[in-house]
Amino acid sequence: MDLVSQLRRLPKAELHLHLDGAVRLATAIELARDDGLRLLDEEVKRRMVGPAACLNQAELLTFFDLPISLLQSEASLSRVAGELVEDLAVEHVRYAEIRWAPRLHLERGLSVDEVIGAVASGIARAAGAIRSPVEVGLIVTAMRSHPPAANVELAHRAAAFGPPVVGFDLAGPEAAYPAPPHAAAFFAAADGGLQLTAHAGEVRGPERIREVLDLGVSRIAHGATSADDPALVDEIRARGVTLDLCPTSNVQAALVQSLAAMPVAVLHRAGVSVTISTDDPTVSSTSLSRELADTARAQNLSAAELADIAVNAFGRGFGPIHRRRPLEVKARQAWQEWAAANPSLTGSATAADSKPPMDRQQSR
Repeated sequence: MDLVSQLRRLPKAELHLHLDGAVRLATAIELARDDGLRLLDEEVKRRMVGPAACLNQAELLTFFDLPISLLQSEASLSRVAGELVEDLAVEHVRYAEIRWAPRLHLERGLSVDEVIGAVASGIARAAGAIRSPVEVGLIVTAMRSHPPAANVELAHRAAAFGPPVVGFDLAGPEAAYPAPPHAAAFFAAADGGLQLTAHAGEVRGPERIREVLDLGVSRIAHGATSADDPALVDEIRARGVTLDLCPTSNVQAALVQSLAAMPVAVLHRAGVSVTISTDDPTVSSTSLSRELADTARAQNLSAAELADIAVNAFGRGFGPIHRRRPLEVKARQAWQEWAAANPSLTGSATAADSKPPMDRQQSR
């Protein structure tokens, strides 16, 4: 059995997963048809699946334009959320956090509450219908490019909604929009009982990561460029902040040149809490099992190291601990048994790939 197939059978958790980056291509075609658009299969794929490497993060974000335009009704949001839960179950994901930006789905008159409610109903319906249960939390995402006051109101609405909303996030073009103007939104979310995370480190340099640390986040979505700054690595480790890394997505965003250039092993071996996620399985044409397998091989991770990273995701989730802890216990046992039977993983890095991960970056 190949490594991807082995990992697919193990219980997993995924903490960094975007709803609009996970729309099935077939579903997008049907939703487009319902909107009066006749899109060919190849056109949909061209607009929703990114290339192996874009020029930068801004170009990668353009592959979300079509799915966001199709997710402007309660029915479409609910359907896509439910289908994502079904896809997670196939991957043997037992705990997941799905994030999306509700304010991007208001073009046809929906309210923020209606958008959140549609996604919540979709995951609840799917979770009740599938054989393999998936515990799902929702993370409401604010956009860097949106007015700070609007994001404060979004934080209030997210907190007031209650479960399954468990967290608050910030995302969008980092190069153009800093995080500090949105500090009030994070304070509002925290006051409302939500856990905090933020996207940072999809552009080079540690500045954006330092900014979100000041917002009080306990997890950073991405954060790979922290490896460039030993003092920042020390601070992240000391604070117990988790980096939810998405290797394939970072290659696509031209942050690194290859999976081997990602600092997953460097950060993990330095004692930083890291997890591995897909980010956007459709846009990145990947799955969690494939992401784990490909990263482990490219990074020369041992089976024990991969098991530690995989199980760590259960412990770092935002959902109620009494729901996550039993899943974590079962996952640890399964991964430890697998690691004991498979102490070494196939694949080795080339001589070029053995250089320090973040030192080989080149401008594109």
